Amino acid sequence: MFTEISVFLPNKPGMLGKFSKLLLENDINYRAMTIAEIDDKSLLRMVVDKTQEAIDLLKKNNYLLSITDVLAVEIPDKPETLYEIAEILGENDVNIEYIYSSTILKREAIIILKVDKTNKALEIFKRRGINLIEK
Repeated sequence: MFTEISVFLPNKPGMLGKFSKLLLENDINYRAMTIAEIDDKSLLRMVVDKTQEAIDLLKKNNYLLSITDVLAVEIPDKPETLYEIAEILGENDVNIEYIYSSTILKREAIIILKVDKTNKALEIFKRRGINLIEK
């Protein structure tokens, strides 16, 4: 399980650069991230290498943030794989609230999932032999 940090940023030129520079200057590295547009704001969701340091730094710099537990799962890069994950969780009454992923350089994908029943999803993945990525 990982801790995801969500931060609201102004949806304006240079804001992501300013935010990323703050992390850079404090030697905090993105491990995964996604950004969604919401009117005049951007919602940045990220997993970083130094979670508590990032939380403390962002609070100190008056960023509005929230903290969420997410799962990271390694899956084969095949069309049926996401279907299988969604089907397994759905059959067990676990809702995927959102997901982001990448398969750019590997044959496996790493997906980040926010689910409504984290511990139940963990049990299901372990029982099914699905490769969970641990810190």
